[in-house]
Amino acid sequence: MKKWRLIINEGDVYWNMAIDEAMLLLKDKGEIPNTLRLYVFNPSAVTIGYFQRVNDAVNLGFLNENRIPFTRRITGGGSVYHDVNGEITYSVVASIGDVAIDVLKSYEIICKGLVYAIEKFGLKAQFVPINDVVVNGKKISGSAQSRKKVALLQHGTLMYNTGLITLASTLEAPKEKLASHGVKSILERVTTLSRELGRTVSKEETIEALIEGFSKALNAEFEREELTEKEVKLADELVEKYKSKEWIFKR
Repeated sequence: MKKWRLIINEGDVYWNMAIDEAMLLLKDKGEIPNTLRLYVFNPSAVTIGYFQRVNDAVNLGFLNENRIPFTRRITGGGSVYHDVNGEITYSVVASIGDVAIDVLKSYEIICKGLVYAIEKFGLKAQFVPINDVVVNGKKISGSAQSRKKVALLQHGTLMYNTGLITLASTLEAPKEKLASHGVKSILERVTTLSRELGRTVSKEETIEALIEGFSKALNAEFEREELTEKEVKLADELVEKYKSKEWIFKR
């Protein structure tokens, strides 16, 4: 097994996205080791895919009324509601050669970490290309990726107890996309570990399962560490971008 660094922390939406970008940039320079970061958005927040138009991706009125912060990611994909009490986000930052040069293959390898984690709960999970993991036909995790010259960042979600009513109120899903999955609403499309198991799943058991799942998927032995001074310094510089209207409303 290869040794990887493990970071477990939390922060607001701007800090979390700044840290992910900082890690990617520093990994591309060879300045940090391969890393799995498991983190929580505190307070609950929304991230928007890099290529999305804000008005098409989220219900701005609901977000503003409920003071739910949001920003744009450097990765593609759709908008995501990150529930402080119901969702763990993971980031894998690694050398491309240590995962897979082929993009689709790298998604499959990393998302296997989620599949294995969910199986720890006795549920059958399935990776659905390009970037979803489903349980009983419903989406429980979505992921997105960005690459530099030699490094990749893939981050994504695992909903263990997300408030799905709030999720459905914050996000705008195109009717065509829902129809392609044979459903009429977001609530029919997504699920959580708690919902599938019929009991309340905790953050702690979800994190434990994710560590085991990613260890198996990446053939990695994790060593718990903290962020480096370089990562924190670079993230501090990037935070302002993620707070800026120019970045958030660039589309």
